[in-house]
Amino acid sequence: MRVVVCDDALSLGRYAAAEVAAALAAAEGPGGRARLVLATGQSQFETLADLVRRPVAWERVDVFHLDEYVGLSALHPASFRRYLKERVADLVPATMHYVDPSSPEQLRALGQLLTSGPADVALVGVGENGHIAFNDPPADFAATEPYIEVSLDARCRAQQVGEGWFARLEDVPERAVTMSVRTIMSARKIVSAVPHDAKAEAVAKLLAATKPIAEVPATALLAHPDTTLVLDRASSRLLPPAVWARCIVL
Repeated sequence: MRVVVCDDALSLGRYAAAEVAAALAAAEGPGGRARLVLATGQSQFETLADLVRRPVAWERVDVFHLDEYVGLSALHPASFRRYLKERVADLVPATMHYVDPSSPEQLRALGQLLTSGPADVALVGVGENGHIAFNDPPADFAATEPYIEVSLDARCRAQQVGEGWFARLEDVPERAVTMSVRTIMSARKIVSAVPHDAKAEAVAKLLAATKPIAEVPATALLAHPDTTLVLDRASSRLLPPAVWARCIVL
């Protein structure tokens, strides 16, 4: 794992977007198409804003969506389908493949499409509780299904309130459909964009680990052959000197 530390969320976003764009440009999938997995949430604002401005051949990119709440309308302000429509689909001519938890048929078809070949690059975040996508601790590292339904833990749900997506904890759905850890790990390249002070504890736990552990789901990234973890000064503030020495500080 390469660990890069940028000054702030804006410079982190530029760096992460450049990594994703380069991976898409290098992709040589069937029919000349590239496959991209996209994270959502407050931590991805700067990365996605920069990425959609880059000269990517978006008309040949298939975008797969990581997760969505069960029982939430696609029109709800916190819906990740709405998030990606407004921040990606409305701005570039990529082909979007959304998660619709209300349709088992759609989820089966989406899973079959997703697993028909590896993603060229996956952009993922890390939650305050160490999750990747909505794989909360202890994560199921063994699940082989492309998408699984999961329960969201209290800290994950509190994060959604803290980021302003919901007014109250009781408004946050208790279940979601998420891309499984194994499926995320099947991507050829992973870029994990993790800014902000609120992520510092999770980042420290991730980089203190020596192997994947279910209690810190993001540690799955340690076993991937091509992962770049992009931090800012805030999210890296708890790293001890020995870990900091391994980082690329920009």
